Amino acid sequence: MSDTLLPFFEKGKLEAGCDEAGRGCLAGPVVAAAVILPPDFHHPLLNDSKQLTEKQRELLRPVIEREAICWAVARVDPEEIDRINILRASFLAMHRAIERLEPQPELLLIDGNRFDRHPSIRHVCVVGGDARYRAIAAASVLAKTHRDELMRRLAEAYPQYGWDHNMGYPTRAHREALAEHGPTPWHRMSFRLLADGREWVQGSLFDE
Repeated sequence: MSDTLLPFFEKGKLEAGCDEAGRGCLAGPVVAAAVILPPDFHHPLLNDSKQLTEKQRELLRPVIEREAICWAVARVDPEEIDRINILRASFLAMHRAIERLEPQPELLLIDGNRFDRHPSIRHVCVVGGDARYRAIAAASVLAKTHRDELMRRLAEAYPQYGWDHNMGYPTRAHREALAEHGPTPWHRMSFRLLADGREWVQGSLFDE
């Protein structure tokens, strides 16, 4: 798979690929990763994390972490997501990951079509970038695997929501558990948590 991915956007630049995971979830943080790969990095499995199985992602994660020039993962939790909105929270998580890189990159490759400009590093937005550039694909794998690991840990404290397999996404079972048990501190209260239009106000349900 990685044979179809491009090794760089500008030859000779220290480029960091950036991607996030968990933007569409009802619960849990949004997690972002930033990765600088060596120019000759290659792995036959590397691809957009959404195209990989869980086993393939878990196989890739230690390889990327071991062989990258540097990598970092950061998150924004639900309380902050609710305060600034999920789009801005996704950008903020990426910025936090970027700031943890050492050395700092010369160019940022951002998966998607929008980004909040970094104060000192030029960026390029690439729609579908996790299926086009190795560094973005690597970032997508790290963001996804680190977030999944966190959601599995949270599922131990809140087993009724099934986060160990739905990872906080709006599955039918997740919404049914919400209707029965109500939201946790890890739910995003600015999101439409129930499919039928009801919402929580001060811990109680009401109909719109």
